[in-house]
Amino acid sequence: MIAVSGRCTVGGRTGRPVIDNLAGFAERPAEKMGTMQKQTYDYIIVGAGSAGCVLANRLSEDGQHSVLVLEAGPMDHHPLIHMPAGVYNVFKNPKLNWNYLTEAEPALDGRVVEMPRGKVVGGSSSINSMVYMRGHPLDYDRWETEFDLPGWAYADCLPYFKASETSDRGADDWRGGSGPLGVTRGSYKNVLFDAFIEAGDQAGQGRTDDLNGYRPEGVARLDATKRYGRRCSAAVAHLHPALRRPNLAIRTRAMVQHIVIEGNRAAGIAFQHKGDFHVARADREVILSGGAINSPQLMMLSGIGPADHLKARGIEVALDLPGVGQNLMDHPAVTVLTRCSEPVTIDKIANPVRKVAAGIRWFIDRGGIVSSNIWEAGGLIYGNGQVNYPNLQYHFGPMGVAYAGTEIKLEQAFTLQIDQLRPTSRGELKLKSASPADSPALHFNYLQTEHDRKELIEAIHTARDLVAQPAFDKYRGIEIEPGPDARTDAEILAAIRGTTSTDYHPSGTCRMGHDRLAVVDGEMRVHGLEGLRVVDASVMPAIISANLNAPTQMIAARAADFIRGREQLPRFEAKFSFNEP
Repeated sequence: MIAVSGRCTVGGRTGRPVIDNLAGFAERPAEKMGTMQKQTYDYIIVGAGSAGCVLANRLSEDGQHSVLVLEAGPMDHHPLIHMPAGVYNVFKNPKLNWNYLTEAEPALDGRVVEMPRGKVVGGSSSINSMVYMRGHPLDYDRWETEFDLPGWAYADCLPYFKASETSDRGADDWRGGSGPLGVTRGSYKNVLFDAFIEAGDQAGQGRTDDLNGYRPEGVARLDATKRYGRRCSAAVAHLHPALRRPNLAIRTRAMVQHIVIEGNRAAGIAFQHKGDFHVARADREVILSGGAINSPQLMMLSGIGPADHLKARGIEVALDLPGVGQNLMDHPAVTVLTRCSEPVTIDKIANPVRKVAAGIRWFIDRGGIVSSNIWEAGGLIYGNGQVNYPNLQYHFGPMGVAYAGTEIKLEQAFTLQIDQLRPTSRGELKLKSASPADSPALHFNYLQTEHDRKELIEAIHTARDLVAQPAFDKYRGIEIEPGPDARTDAEILAAIRGTTSTDYHPSGTCRMGHDRLAVVDGEMRVHGLEGLRVVDASVMPAIISANLNAPTQMIAARAADFIRGREQLPRFEAKFSFNEP
């Protein structure tokens, strides 16, 4: 469920031009590198997250262009990253995660919401729950029509989704069979997954074999970015194979300071590494792939953004671009947590002996509970009869989860998380200061609109209806959350104000479009400045109705062809079954 992209911290203005030419799966020590050869590259990519890894692969594949990737975090060597269930023990690790916090959210009783973001090669694709969802086809059709973005309909995007994946379902009109990203259908056996699917049928909420296929609505076993029982992050799929190329360099633990702007052009990147300042120049383009938080932050600290806000922070304005940091979107999430009356949940894995045994099993054959991403079932659901395609998303797990700091506590319960897919509330990202030491101020404005409050109340009713079906009779205990005291709409609203959280899908802060608040055009070129693109979830004009990792990789693959001046892949009109509440 955690989505996109790595982050490079920004700030600072000075430096000297020294760059190592790095290749291979990890940085080689500088003392073993010999003479430093490269100061200028054709392309510089800021951020080795979901988008950056795809771009690094695609832009270097012809061997003709030199590419530098700058990433603030380390290489993805931590073993628990690659164990699907193991990531829950590391995803808040400050060595791998920026662990952002929002500002106090007024409609959430003034609470601060945790907003983890990956600080590691692979970005959040290295620490997320691996759910592979593309979003509903009508999401992309809306981009084309409502936001005047020709060429962004689903028929234009589907060929890139297919080209990027190897699905264990096999290749067909909807799925790919020879791409670099491994995609595997959930198969871990647990009776609660079966009960969930059956209950979806019984509740009339629908059922499908593939939410990324012919019928993108109903309940289903979900896909995950896994291959042979291991996480298949953007780094594993796209970056690691490409690092063998001599024309691709990566610098990890590189703290980007600012974009070097010369006249009307982005000319390079200044960054800090091991206490020294460096400047890398870009002959062709600088590409920001830091994600929906870090790309706009870097732009503003480089003088690109709302002029009045930049001046108030003491930053010289290079380009007045008022949409930078605006249009901040996310999927707010609520939960129906139910005690399980039978000992069939997976909470026993928390026992130290069982945990060690499960880990040994995984190392032997990549099987067992450790090979599961846990959230193996879910759905795209209608919360009311007025929407023309599903407006709620389920993630179902056969356990209850609570965090005490960074520690996980599992309970004999089952969890139904419900995301609101197309909220109308919009937030903004602002700088707290011009200092690189300060994280930006994140105002998501969750539940700001009556529309959003109504849909999240409906989300609780819809989820409760599913849990009340006969399929769960054998397993259904007392409801823990929202709990028996939240029955009326007013009581439910009061409860969810105190519990609504994020599904880790920030997006939209450098959106595509052509109006005053658009930041990039349909090819992700920054309006008003040459040589600079933004390629990550921040360019989404409206949030996709599902998890964002797969769409972000698709966006990056399309961007690579735009950047190189290549024809986009031919459109493909697949058939879909819609509108069946």
